Amino acid sequence: MPIFKNRMDAGRKLAGELGEYANRKDVILLALPRGGVPVAYEIAKQLKVPMDIFLIRKLGVPGNEELAMGAIDSEDVRVLNQDIIRSFGISDRTIAKVAAEERRELHRRERLYRGDRKRPELKGRTVILIDDGLATGATMLAAVKALRSKNPSNLVIAVPVASLDTCRAFEREVDDIICGATPEPFYGVGAWYEDFRQVTDEEVCDMLEKSMSLQKPEED
Repeated sequence: MPIFKNRMDAGRKLAGELGEYANRKDVILLALPRGGVPVAYEIAKQLKVPMDIFLIRKLGVPGNEELAMGAIDSEDVRVLNQDIIRSFGISDRTIAKVAAEERRELHRRERLYRGDRKRPELKGRTVILIDDGLATGATMLAAVKALRSKNPSNLVIAVPVASLDTCRAFEREVDDIICGATPEPFYGVGAWYEDFRQVTDEEVCDMLEKSMSLQKPEED
């Protein structure tokens, strides 16, 4: 049975669990596009903190693309699920081909979403990674590993819904993790939303543009 009407509803509910981060100049939300952007936008509005995006792409198993064999970010940091790779007998050549395709998509989105805008400075800040949910966590794990190299003071994950096992596994990867709901059996992220349609590029760009006003207090 769905818990949330849509991603915006999920963001508003999740914001209620993040009150300690409200109105803090050291805090920045990083949404994983595209599904994490509406969630982060609603949180940013309520907490009055800036938001941006962190680009990462799932590496899907050929013929079963919803199943992640790993993930890759825009700086070519890769995390691979060796259990999945072994189970399906996936070759290094196939992994490289899928990674190359996703890399092209990452670069397209970087140009589209960010344009000439610089990536935010993350050193010494509290970074809260936002997505619409966690299933295997492969994409989020790649994001965590990539962001560690940026030297944030604290790295936090916040999601509206997650597999309990995945949520627990991340406790040793980050400084804090907030999972709004951990229903069992899990079924998948989309099962807990009434409306889980794909977020469009246009919607992402619109929310990012609107969110810029939330960053003005940081410039004081």
